[in-house]
Amino acid sequence: MHLHLTDTAPTIADRDLLGALEKGLLVIEAFDQDRARLTISEVAVRTGLTRAAVRRCLLTLVHLGYARQDERHFSLSPKVMRLGQSYMHSARLPRAIQPQLQRIAMAMQEASSAGVLDGDDVIAVAAVTAGRVVSSTLQPGTRVPAYCTANGRVLTAWLPTAELDAWLARQDMPARTVHTLTDRQRLREELARVRAQGYALVDQELEPGLRTVAVPLRNRRGEIVAAMNVSVHAARVRIEDLLDRCLPMLLQAQEQLKPLL
Repeated sequence: MHLHLTDTAPTIADRDLLGALEKGLLVIEAFDQDRARLTISEVAVRTGLTRAAVRRCLLTLVHLGYARQDERHFSLSPKVMRLGQSYMHSARLPRAIQPQLQRIAMAMQEASSAGVLDGDDVIAVAAVTAGRVVSSTLQPGTRVPAYCTANGRVLTAWLPTAELDAWLARQDMPARTVHTLTDRQRLREELARVRAQGYALVDQELEPGLRTVAVPLRNRRGEIVAAMNVSVHAARVRIEDLLDRCLPMLLQAQEQLKPLL
């Protein structure tokens, strides 16, 4: 699980904010799959906080059981998963989507997941694999780049023009595979295609062999609140079959979920 502080929260007066909590969450956020063990100095660099502030945060997290210390290095403990579980158990969105994912995955015998946009990434909030291990990213809590994923393109394609421009401008867009779109103008054109056709198809841009189709999930007001996909292995399922078999079920689920979101 990887927490992320976004820029989309409502404006709140500084006097109402708890700085210590903000720092603590930034420190938790500093750890990820590539940086599981960090020193105080490394966390300070990653967060922009002072070493003194980082030290207090880390020692507090250790005291509360959310982190562990091994001499100079710190790491998160499994207790941090409680933060994500609190969302999964209390939020309406995952609970509403899960039955539809189950239905699609079982009917198609393919992996299906749903995600939400968080900054430049997509976080999976629900997933069903149906016994198909297509990718390690298809499980709740995982974070993937939005620019090269079907859920991400669905979630960014309908952003207002100014927001989309700003989002595109800050993308690094490294080539994850030989198929990854790395040109901003080409990505802009692809997002326009997604808007026009109502779905996104991404073929092996995040991982070799991972082929995915996704649709937006809208609430009753027409706002996009999440994206839902079906993922298959490219060697086993052709693009034509993915669209013919899986897209209709995704579109059906899209309509059935609208009153519930």
